Amino acid sequence: MVNLEYGKYYVADINYDHSTIRVVDPGVEKGNCFSTPLRSLTVDQFDSFFDSAYYLNPYEATNTTVLMNCEQPISDGNYIPITPCNRSNETSSSSQAYVYALVGGGDSLLVNDIMYSCTILPTIVTRFMKPGNLSMSDLQEMLLLGVDLSFLRFRCKSKCGKKWPSCSPDFAKNAVKCGQGGFGSVYKGRLRSGHIVAVKMLVMSKANGQDFVNEVATIGRIHHVNVVRLIGFCIQGSKWALVYDFMPNGSLDKFVFLDRGNNIPLSWERLYKIALGVGRGIEYLHQGCDMQILHFDIKPHNILLDEDFTPKVSDFGLAKLHSTDESIVSLTAARGTLGYIAPELFYKNIGGVSYKADVYSFGMLLLEMAGKRKNVNAFAEHSSQIYFPSWIYDQYDRGEDMEMGDATEDEKKFVRKMVIVALWCIQMKPIDRPSMSKALEMLEGDVELLQMPPKPTLYSMEMPVEDHRSDPFRLPISTCHSMGTITLDGR
Repeated sequence: MVNLEYGKYYVADINYDHSTIRVVDPGVEKGNCFSTPLRSLTVDQFDSFFDSAYYLNPYEATNTTVLMNCEQPISDGNYIPITPCNRSNETSSSSQAYVYALVGGGDSLLVNDIMYSCTILPTIVTRFMKPGNLSMSDLQEMLLLGVDLSFLRFRCKSKCGKKWPSCSPDFAKNAVKCGQGGFGSVYKGRLRSGHIVAVKMLVMSKANGQDFVNEVATIGRIHHVNVVRLIGFCIQGSKWALVYDFMPNGSLDKFVFLDRGNNIPLSWERLYKIALGVGRGIEYLHQGCDMQILHFDIKPHNILLDEDFTPKVSDFGLAKLHSTDESIVSLTAARGTLGYIAPELFYKNIGGVSYKADVYSFGMLLLEMAGKRKNVNAFAEHSSQIYFPSWIYDQYDRGEDMEMGDATEDEKKFVRKMVIVALWCIQMKPIDRPSMSKALEMLEGDVELLQMPPKPTLYSMEMPVEDHRSDPFRLPISTCHSMGTITLDGR
């Protein structure tokens, strides 16, 4: 189901290539009588919701069909006789027994056009049907097919340069560059209101537009304290820009991997609170929206920190909208960053792809936060520490903690909770992992109540240690220490 401003609708299909979602009125059912839609809609109503996340696909022709209740029969061929259903699925026994549908009537109908003794009932928006020689079953079939709504606002282009920064070269010259990636560059800028923003300028030859569509289609519809806020976007020719709230403390990776030029480590309590915030943000994406949003690229680099170190899940370029009525996602390609990708995106025999893929990535993120290191380090001081999840599991299984300097007992409990929850999250089979809600429940609960999970394994046979050292790239794909974001043909 999807919540629109005008009510709830069934989701029949999501087309990422055309950035559309096909919805069907929940009141429409297949049968020998006409089931009247629950919602009365016109094309003008869609246009009035300017700030809506959805609007009628501008590239698809539609009709507005008017239903009418008449006291007398009508012989006009444009009026389709309707046999309505009532709650007991029987034909209406009302004294006003003549019900008709006028296809296209809502697009140009005037008061003078209404037949004498007829009153107007709900109006229906459908895909285009040529008026004349239509039957009730034709109309019913079209209603069951639904209508396409676009989730990429083509109206943005008319706003560029007014409310949002210009995408012109002058903007890049005057703004402060604060980041660079395969997608393009990120600049720190200021809106005319004085609001400080981060502007992500996409290089369309590399992003091919899909990352842009995914960002706007997902993050553009949601508001949560632990999800970065998309303020707006701009399209000017080949220059596409996304405008976000500026995060002064940058990304989490700078505070987890201290060899990246940042010498200010965060306290264990702060890291624990950040872990909770990230978990709440992901839980919201999975359960708090009208459509389930699967991120597919949870990692330290994509967690931004505001001035108070409140974490914000960001970068929705690989995200996928998914109906809450379905549990398994259909993917034609693996997506994510090596080292955080759930194994089911590569190995289809261990389970279907679902929200549990984000749970896996969250687990790998937690382990890196707890260990303050990459999960795979082929040049670790001791061979047993090459793969951190395996090493820390053995430590805890022997009743030992990892070295934490002068950490307090409370801080050790924070880290222990993060590690145990992470080990549950990175179980190889999706069915063995908790939901984000359950993972949060464990993180927020007492550490004494947590049980150790089975030892996570990512491959059926253990590789010798010397193989890890001599050729770290032979490690299972999900544990590779590369940071490259990928899209691979699925298997």
